[in-house]
Amino acid sequence: MGFLIKKNDFVVVTKGKDVGKKGRVIKVFPDKSRVLIEGVNFVKKATRPKKIDRQGGIQTIEKPISISNVQLFCMKCSRRTRPGIRIMEDGTKVRYCKKCGEMVEEK
Repeated sequence: MGFLIKKNDFVVVTKGKDVGKKGRVIKVFPDKSRVLIEGVNFVKKATRPKKIDRQGGIQTIEKPISISNVQLFCMKCSRRTRPGIRIMEDGTKVRYCKKCGEMVEEK
């Protein structure tokens, strides 16, 4: 299954505890249909002391969220949008914002 959300895209969370938060996609896990977003979905994890770091404790880490709970955020029209695909004259596929028609820049 191909996803229209890719690494370095700017997305907004539409469902869950972090509704309305925006961030950049760090990594996409296509086999699990999840994305890791910068600054979203922090959880606390208890760690035991190990040889590497002598001190255990509670750490906050980012966890991936479902790709169905995020939407692409268009920087041109400042709204969340469903991206579409256009085939250019040279045969390449590009994503575009369905609300304003602008192409989503690839980074």
